[in-house]
Parts: sequence; C-alpha cells; structure tokens
Amino acid sequence: MIPLLRYQFALLLRSHRWLPPVLLYAALLAVGVQSGGPILDSYGVAAFGLLPLAAWLCRICVTGEPPAARSCTAAAAGPGKAHLAAVLTGSLSAVGLALVGTAYVSLVADPHASDHRTAVPVLAAACAGLLAGLVCVLLGTAVGALCNWPVLRSTGWSIVSGLLAALLLLIGSASPANAAVSGLVTGSAHGTITLPWLPLLAGLLIAGAATALACRLSSRRS
Repeated sequence: MIPLLRYQFALLLRSHRWLPPVLLYAALLAVGVQSGGPILDSYGVAAFGLLPLAAWLCRICVTGEPPAARSCTAAAAGPGKAHLAAVLTGSLSAVGLALVGTAYVSLVADPHASDHRTAVPVLAAACAGLLAGLVCVLLGTAVGALCNWPVLRSTGWSIVSGLLAALLLLIGSASPANAAVSGLVTGSAHGTITLPWLPLLAGLLIAGAATALACRLSSRRS
C-alpha cells in the first residue's frame, strides 16, 4: 500500500489539480476566520469547508489516472487495492489541510466564547475543532467515493450528485457533520466544549462503508 500511496500522491502533486480546492479553502479561512473572532465559531467555519474539500480531493485522486494507466495499476496491485490508495490519498490530503486549518484558527482566533468574556481553553477547543474537521473529512471522503468512478461513470452526474450530497450532509439535521459543527457553534454561545466522539464514530463507519463499496465495484468493473 505504501508504494501505491506514494504513486497517488505524486500524481496528485504533479497534476496541479489540487490548487483550486486548496485555494478555495484558504480563501474560506481568510474570509470566514476573522482575527479576534470567537475560537469555537472559527473552528466551525474551518470544519465546514473541509467536507466539500475532501470530496473534491477524492474526486481528483480517483479520476486522476488515464484509463490505460489505471488498468496497469489495477493489474499490478489489484483494482480494489489501487482504488483504495486513490481514495486514501484524497482523504489524507484533506486531513493535512485540517491540521493546517486548526493551527491557523489557534493562532488568530480569540480564546473566548461569543460574548468575548467567557474564557475557552485553547487546547480543548483545538481538539474539538480538529475532531469536527475529521468528521467532515470522513463524510467528504464518503461523498467522493460514492459520487465518482466506479459508482458513477458520467462526469456530469458525478459532479451534480457530489455537490448535492455535500450540501445535504452539511445542512441535514441527521448528519454527523452538521452535529459536529453545530456543537462548536452552540458551545461558543455558552462557553462550553463538547468533543464530537459520536459524530466521529458515525463518520468512520460511513466513510468505511462507502470506500469498501467503491473498491468492490472497482474490482468488478475494471
């Protein structure tokens, strides 16, 4: 798996297709995370942007190889394993950006609640913000795995379904991502921190199931 991940990361970096999603996430942080803003609200903004970012990066990775190169990789390592490496590359790239976003918020945000009077522990807030970001990354990975090849072969349907799925997961009341981000916003109003362990577990299960399905289909359709 390590050689496959190195290969996929090399493809991602050389393609420069990662620039648009990364620049958009940087713009979101620059606009949405104001210097001196409440720290938990700022972590909510940073986590919110990670779901579409992860879905986009996953799409870039699973569609980055030309069909002939994909066939060669699948023949050498197995189609399921090769596809898993592509999905993991997108997900791990989003995790790296989640760490960057968490560090940025810690540096510029005000460690107080929304009233700017109630102190909020920075380390605990960073843990909550990072966990919420990981929840969004996992659900974005699930969107990227299910809304692209080999589950959906049409580029148009892949993009439309991916956008709709990301939107529903961000605003849906039953979504683990919505629960994690809402927990940060609610905590900012009251000056309390709740670590989103249940949304994280749900995100792991959903991302794992979606990735397993995509890898299984890649074995059948390669």
